[in-house]
Amino acid sequence: MSWLDVENASKYLGLSQSNLYALAQQGRIPANKIGKVWRFDRDELDIWVKSNRPLEEFFVSVEADIDENELLRIPQRESHEATQGFFTKTKGQKAVVILPVGCGKSGLIAVLPFGISKGRVLVIAPNLTIRDELQATLDITNRRKCFWRKCNILTDDTMTSGPYIAMLDSRDANVHDCDRSHIVVTNIQQLASSADKWLPAFADDYFDLILVDEGHHSAAPSWRKVFDKFPNAKVVHLTATPFRSDRKEIDGQLVYRYSFKRAMLKGYIKKLQATYVAPEELYFTLKGEKRRLTLEEVLALKEEVWFSRGVALSEECNRNIVDASLDKLEKLRESGTQHQLIAVACSIAHAKSIRSLYAERGYNVEIISSEMEAHKQDEVLQKLRAGLLDCIVQVQMLGEGFDHQKLSVAAIFRPFRSLAPYIQFVGRIMRVVVQGQPRHPDNYGFVVTHIGLNTDRLLDDFKEMEKEDKEYFDQLLSGEEPEPPEEVRNGSARKKLSADMVVQKEIIESFFEEDFIDADDDALIQELKAQAEALGFDATDLENILKQRIQAKRRKVTSSVPFPVLPQKQRTEAKRRLNEEVKRTAKLLLNRLGLDMAGRDIPFKLQPGTQGNNFTAAVQIVNRAVDKKLGIESGRRNTLTTEDFKKGMGLLEEIINEYTRVFKKRMAENEEG
Repeated sequence: MSWLDVENASKYLGLSQSNLYALAQQGRIPANKIGKVWRFDRDELDIWVKSNRPLEEFFVSVEADIDENELLRIPQRESHEATQGFFTKTKGQKAVVILPVGCGKSGLIAVLPFGISKGRVLVIAPNLTIRDELQATLDITNRRKCFWRKCNILTDDTMTSGPYIAMLDSRDANVHDCDRSHIVVTNIQQLASSADKWLPAFADDYFDLILVDEGHHSAAPSWRKVFDKFPNAKVVHLTATPFRSDRKEIDGQLVYRYSFKRAMLKGYIKKLQATYVAPEELYFTLKGEKRRLTLEEVLALKEEVWFSRGVALSEECNRNIVDASLDKLEKLRESGTQHQLIAVACSIAHAKSIRSLYAERGYNVEIISSEMEAHKQDEVLQKLRAGLLDCIVQVQMLGEGFDHQKLSVAAIFRPFRSLAPYIQFVGRIMRVVVQGQPRHPDNYGFVVTHIGLNTDRLLDDFKEMEKEDKEYFDQLLSGEEPEPPEEVRNGSARKKLSADMVVQKEIIESFFEEDFIDADDDALIQELKAQAEALGFDATDLENILKQRIQAKRRKVTSSVPFPVLPQKQRTEAKRRLNEEVKRTAKLLLNRLGLDMAGRDIPFKLQPGTQGNNFTAAVQIVNRAVDKKLGIESGRRNTLTTEDFKKGMGLLEEIINEYTRVFKKRMAENEEG
């Protein structure tokens, strides 16, 4: 210990002796009284000074190991430097930082305030999942997850005085907690709710820096409300996908972007490969007309919306995507890791048919959709994380903030019309299983789809974006397709059960494959050469090899062997699908008739003898009609074969047309009467 008397302590601290006496007597400064003499430990005084550092000085004066810290990832160090330089040169500006999934965006949020913020920091997340993850990252009392501890950015002595965080929530949060904290963490719904609980509680200059996670949301009115409240605050938008569904651009200047290409080479994200089911021949009917296409004709037609939609809804095409995706899944599982698969469907009804195809092959699969209740969604995700599921089929779900490294195969069963939703979905399989090992067998991922869905066009767009052509990139900023309305996702908007285009058969002899990154620029070639030389390899011929790879960017390979289908599970799933399709038919019948599901028109007026509300009654009517046409008594479906259940599904179009005519006639008669 280095002890100081009152005189030397007052000089060391720059305080008068009378003020020092007063602080010591009040217990507001570390001091020891020996007899009648006060003594002060220099080390304790240093800690006391740090803990009483003014808020506006904390982030610009505290010693933080960032620039040369090898525990930080390259994009974290580079983006911190770029952002600090931006705010040094500009006043009152907003910055945009783009990092791919898995490159350490949460860690970047932890380091950005240092050297930049001259006051309190507000961190805004788009949802509770991301908010809770950020809380753990920024909590100095969380010794396992605190980013500053894990990466040795701050010393233990420094963290005795902060940074402190406060969480805004609906239960325990208090504005005084924020007053005593350096960082305030919240989700946008809590901060800018209609009740206006929090914004009025803060002065306009309360925050010096605002960090927005998933910044592509920030053009929404709720976010604008926050920015308008704190007009002088510096703002940084952090995102992996700089696109919005309402075609509004992120407000700010792009100060740093780390490409997917660099991220894959460094092993921050999985190395991805696209596989396309490519039929040599495809047989289908279009509005009753039979047609046959060659592969060349399929490639020519795939940009037509009616064609890609027909392929998406075809059980035959879906079956081939399922087999191809399971083939990739099983190849990945040869490492001993239980990799998992995520699929995307057009609608809930479509997701159910895809679920059955995976289940028939003996795989555990669940559906998750935005229409499910929150606790049901949580149950599915818990099963996925616990390894109880092989596959998960999603409809407008599992966007940003969903982090599960063992998702390694993405099966696409729907056409994407623009790049952003495609990237967001593919992003779900990008996180590596083993950190820092680009060539580890568990750090590969596969995107599997049908060539007729035209997603190869989007992969071309993705590669163009990776070239960092600014003009092209700016065009993409406003290019995301709007999210389909709820009635489209749940199927209630449709008037028909079947599609106009129906694929009967396709002959599959080969697949197309291509990598997600091309060795088509000098910077990439030089980086690969440097890696090869660092590993002790001769890189002389590497450039020629890479150029050959470019010329054959899309490769033709032999198709996988179809997966066996378990007869019992096929029959079980066929029965389940018929029950689900009966309910969907009942909804569509009510939609055609303009009747409310909770109403009583059918049991009271249109079909006396049925029970419950309109929906329950419609289900009863459709079920009875199916059983009658199949020639069985009600309640005897357990005796049916797989083919019987499929025949029953094929009868639903006829049944709905029949009852639409019957009930519309009765409705007209009731009006006349």
